[in-house]
Amino acid sequence: MIRALGRWLQGRFWALALKELRQIRRDRRLAVSLVIPPTLQIVLFGLALDSEVKNLQLGVVDQSHTPESRALVSALTENQTFRLAGYYVSAAELGDSLGRGQLDVGVVVPYDFTRLRERGRPVTVQVLLNAVNANTAQIAQGYVEGAIAAYDAQSPPRAVRPATLDPALGPAAVPKRAPTALEVRTAFLYNPGLVNAWFIVTGVLGTLITLNGSLVAAATMIREKESGTVEQLLMTPATTLEIVAAKIAPLFLLLMGMVGLVLVVARVVFHVPFRGSLALLLLASAFCVLTGIGIGTFIATLARSATQTQLISFFVNPPLASLSGALTPVEAMPAWIQPFTLVNPVAHYAVIARGVLMKGAGIESLYPHLLALIGFAVFLVGVSAWRFRRQLAS
Repeated sequence: MIRALGRWLQGRFWALALKELRQIRRDRRLAVSLVIPPTLQIVLFGLALDSEVKNLQLGVVDQSHTPESRALVSALTENQTFRLAGYYVSAAELGDSLGRGQLDVGVVVPYDFTRLRERGRPVTVQVLLNAVNANTAQIAQGYVEGAIAAYDAQSPPRAVRPATLDPALGPAAVPKRAPTALEVRTAFLYNPGLVNAWFIVTGVLGTLITLNGSLVAAATMIREKESGTVEQLLMTPATTLEIVAAKIAPLFLLLMGMVGLVLVVARVVFHVPFRGSLALLLLASAFCVLTGIGIGTFIATLARSATQTQLISFFVNPPLASLSGALTPVEAMPAWIQPFTLVNPVAHYAVIARGVLMKGAGIESLYPHLLALIGFAVFLVGVSAWRFRRQLAS
């Protein structure tokens, strides 16, 4: 099998692939579109875009288990900013959920919460914020501090039980003591400096890969149909599989070069951290590129001219970008729209990019999104290649 694959790669496939590379080299506009627009877009989006959200997922570690601690949690969730996602046993478990992206905010209520307040001693409530999106983290911090301050102001004073009783006077009259103001200790995870550009850049990366792959693939395929070179390919000894593979391979290499360029810009201009496995990110980028090529090739099989290709792309690419959570958090979308992000390859790639670059996450937590990207790439490339082969045979 290996020898047969080697003979296949050394024969007609390379001749067709070199033909595609020469054709791409002659098209200067295509080469420019793979360098200048991605660079400008990632710089401009990273500098200009901002976001605001509601319905942040809140996790709680209630070590006190008292009416007072439950009242504090109720004060945090009584507005639209936070939605209680669940209670956790330990701060470590809460941190794991924050790292997997299941939570946006975590609150740890200490075990001596009520006792310290009754004694008038300082009480510290720990707040953990997922600071991948710096803007969201700052908003969440403000709401948490405001909610805790409101709870502290509205909570009734507590009486301290007297230590001794005077038999002659009866129970000693002990003045009521107001609870001591709560202290909030905030920790920003994954983005201590609250650099909002990191969130934008890691999201724009997947959008650029998919949309540029779609546009370039569609433009290349439709140009072949309009110029009539597709019919000329049928006169060669090459099989339809070799023709399709030879058309995809050069585009794949060019777009992977664009990925490397954008990663360099993200690191040099915005100082985006590279905390995880670069190999995992490149693997996800490769399948994201194939997904974009599959979308573009499929659009080209539906259209008969460049104008039709542009019209069809208009109904495909903008929804992919706007419903991905790449530029604004998914939580900011209406609840009935959020499930559509599950069938959006850009959304899965954004999770992988942010997890690898900012959180240092590995395959053990990102594999569902990687499997989704693999599924999208195999399905879209397979369907588009099948339709292209049918058009060649017809």
